[in-house]
Amino acid sequence: MTLNLSNLLYRDLRTHGEETYPEECCGILLGRADGGAITVLRLLRAGNTRTDSAHNRYNIAPQELISAQREGRKAGLEIVGFYHSHPDHPAQWSATDFAEAHWLGCAYVITAVEQGRATVTNSFLLTGTGEEDKAFSQQSILLHPSESR
Repeated sequence: MTLNLSNLLYRDLRTHGEETYPEECCGILLGRADGGAITVLRLLRAGNTRTDSAHNRYNIAPQELISAQREGRKAGLEIVGFYHSHPDHPAQWSATDFAEAHWLGCAYVITAVEQGRATVTNSFLLTGTGEEDKAFSQQSILLHPSESR
């Protein structure tokens, strides 16, 4: 399943990681999932509520998730994924990322930010039917010039 993302939204999520460096940024992706693709149409920045280790962990407050769901519903969109940065760490999911991922069918986008500069961005689709068989699979990112398709 491909992740379709405009160049503008791609740049915005990478910039968010640079702005919060050396702490992790996080956010919510709104859009539509159909057949073999997830199309992101809006990016909502979220506050990282982790106070214990924000340099290598993130958490989005439940109130922000509810607000994102409401905003999406008004626009005919749904939560299709999440993004966060990995300061001075590869753009690969960690054991903590996996343990805390619960939105099956959603994209989890990770941007490596090395010494304050966004480098690599990868996306992983959370597959499975529940906690017992969930898995991350690498997801290709398809960039396009306009904000919506």
